[in-house]
Amino acid sequence: MNEKINIARRGAVGRMAVAGAAVAAPGLMLPGLARAQNFNYKLGIALAPTHPTTLGLQAACAEIAKESKGRLNIEVFANSQLGSDTDMISQVRSGAIDFVSTAGLIWGTLVPVASISGVGFAFPGYEQVWKAMDGDLGAHIRVAFAKANLVPQAKIWDHGFRQVTSSSRQIVKPEDLNGFKIRVPLSPALTSLFKAFGAAPAGINMAETYTALQTKVVDGQENPLTILETQKLYEVQKYCSLTSHVWDGFWLVANGRTWNALPEELRQLASRTFDAHAVKQRVAIDALNTKLREDLKGRGMSFNAPDLAPFRAALSKTGFYKDWQKKFGPEAWTLLEKYAGSLA
Repeated sequence: MNEKINIARRGAVGRMAVAGAAVAAPGLMLPGLARAQNFNYKLGIALAPTHPTTLGLQAACAEIAKESKGRLNIEVFANSQLGSDTDMISQVRSGAIDFVSTAGLIWGTLVPVASISGVGFAFPGYEQVWKAMDGDLGAHIRVAFAKANLVPQAKIWDHGFRQVTSSSRQIVKPEDLNGFKIRVPLSPALTSLFKAFGAAPAGINMAETYTALQTKVVDGQENPLTILETQKLYEVQKYCSLTSHVWDGFWLVANGRTWNALPEELRQLASRTFDAHAVKQRVAIDALNTKLREDLKGRGMSFNAPDLAPFRAALSKTGFYKDWQKKFGPEAWTLLEKYAGSLA
C-alpha cells in the first residue's frame, strides 16, 4: 500500500516538474503548444485616425488577426497616443512597443540613410520614387535598419510630396523663404534644406504643430496635402505653395526581438499583408491628393505652383547637395542618383 502511494506521489511530482520546465523554457514546449500561442502587439503612429496610412494599417491588422485566427493581434494606436515620433522610436528600440510607423525623415535621427529620400528636389515624380524605394535604394535602407536591430517591412507607405504653407504669403521664388519661420519635423535633412534658403526652421512634433501655427510661434509649415486635411491645418494656414520640395514615405518597423519571437508562418502572413496594404495605400494617396487640392480651395486655401528650377539651382550654389553627398556616403548617394539623376 505504502509503495503504491509513493509511486503515485513520484508521478505527480514528475508531472509538475515537466509543467514547470515548459513555463521556464518555452522553447522546450511541445510543437503543438507553441503553435497555439497568441501574440498581442502594439503599433504606434503619430497620424490622425482618419489618415489613409492609419486606416490602411488598421485594415491590415484586422486582416492579419482574421487570417491567423486570432493568434497575431496588432492594435494600432494613432494620433501620438503612445508618444511623439521620437518617443516611439525610442520605445520600439527598447521593446516597450512592438511596431512604429513614421516618416523616413524622422527615422533619419536613428538610421541616417532612411532620410535620403528627403534630399531637396531630388525626385521629379512618383515613377522615380517607386523604382528607387522598391529597388536598390530601398534595399540599402532596410539593411541599415537591421543594423539597429529593427525590422522594416519591404514596402514603404506613401506620405507624399511635401508642400509649403503660410498664414501670410505665397512662396514664389527662393528668396521668399529668407527669414521665413517654418515648422519642420525633427529631421536634420529638412532643417538643413530650409536653412540653405535662409529660412528659420523650428523642429516641432506633429502633436504641437497646430498650436504653434495658431499662436504664430511659426508662420508656416511643410507637409503633404493629406496632413493639411487630417490635422485641420487649413484652419490656421491660408496659402499653399506646391513646391514638392521633398518626397517622404512611412517605414513600418518592428522591434527585432518582437519580430523574431513570432513563428515563421506568422511573420510571413504579417509581411505579406502589410505590403499588400501599402501598395493599396499608395494608389489611394495618389487619387486623394488630386481631390484634396480642390477640397482645400473650398476651405479657403489659396494655391500657387512656383517654378522649381530656381530652387534647385539655389541649393546647388550653397553646396547643399555636396554636403549631403558626404554625409550619406558614396554608395547611398550613387543609388539615389541612379533614380533621381545627377544632383551634386
